[in-house]
Amino acid sequence: MFDALAARYDLTNDVLSLGMDRRWRRATARAVGAMRGERVLDLAAGTGTSTVPFHDAGALAVACDFSAGMVQAGHRRRPSLAFVAGDALRLPFADAVFDAVTCSFGLRNVTDPDAALRELWRVTRPGGRLVVCEFAQPVQPLLRIAYAGYLARAMPVLARLSSSPDSYHYLADSILAWPDPPALAARIRAAGWRQVAWRTLTTGIVVLHRGIRPP
Repeated sequence: MFDALAARYDLTNDVLSLGMDRRWRRATARAVGAMRGERVLDLAAGTGTSTVPFHDAGALAVACDFSAGMVQAGHRRRPSLAFVAGDALRLPFADAVFDAVTCSFGLRNVTDPDAALRELWRVTRPGGRLVVCEFAQPVQPLLRIAYAGYLARAMPVLARLSSSPDSYHYLADSILAWPDPPALAARIRAAGWRQVAWRTLTTGIVVLHRGIRPP
């Protein structure tokens, strides 16, 4: 499904979010806090746009995505980045090799998010960091209704313009079905992460979750 979106993935994200995706990427990069020489895994990295800040900070950043089309498009656009095609449920990395792991807007797309959180725990060194950036729904009832209306109106338009209409219908459905921040935090803790916390962005439509793999 996502292979068909690779060519215009970054542009589509920019249009769909009204440009706010740039702000969300900056917030995620600050939360990860990548430092020179650290190893950072960016899971569900798409074409690598979200990986660039870690690379620019001097980290050994790996952009990993399940979609071969995304990985190929990323290689062409950003040859300086390290791209790996990989399944979130069976990551192609050894145990405890990354100082930080992050996943932006990709955990919803995994068939078993809890298993993916455990895999991220496995490849993170003790004391290492997790940052998950995901869509959510506003807590305020009126904003929640308005957001659901936006999804209902915007997604059909994008679907008609897209070569992969099912992708956009799926996006809206997956956002509305995704657990709220306390529920997701509980699942992150259940996967073995500690010091789990979150903060909302843009009236709650995006949430940054953080955790630490205990020593």
